[in-house]
Amino acid sequence: MLPSFMTSTSKTKTGKEVTHLNWWVTLLMSMGLAVGTWNPTGHHFVHYITSAGDLTEGFRPFGILIMFALWLLAIKSIFQSLKLYGAVLTVVIIGAFVWGLNQYNIIDMNDFKQMGWAATLGIGFLIWFGLNASIIWKKLTGVYTTDLTDED
Repeated sequence: MLPSFMTSTSKTKTGKEVTHLNWWVTLLMSMGLAVGTWNPTGHHFVHYITSAGDLTEGFRPFGILIMFALWLLAIKSIFQSLKLYGAVLTVVIIGAFVWGLNQYNIIDMNDFKQMGWAATLGIGFLIWFGLNASIIWKKLTGVYTTDLTDED
């Protein structure tokens, strides 16, 4: 059903088998949140809310609350795992990547649609990296988390 690179497994140091599917699921969820909130095509949540006459009719209040909760969770995970400096550094790295794409004429920074997609996908990658930063840090350093204590 799914390609093998999505479902491949690896063993941790403790002998537990983990699947790589969670990386792909969080990437799809992050991109879904970013693209679903706003994108240059006009088919997004912001358009749905701003074109509404009455925000209290139908499922609009439910949609607003769900989107608000998803963004709260995303922002909390970003700042919990990356902190402010990590989030800023990630945004700078994504911006440098977009700048490089512009330098090689892959995207045009004067085209609103292309820059809109670059910003939307950049936000999606920021959310994805925020969701997975502690796992990446553990793989790189072997340390899961560090907390400041009163002794420091």
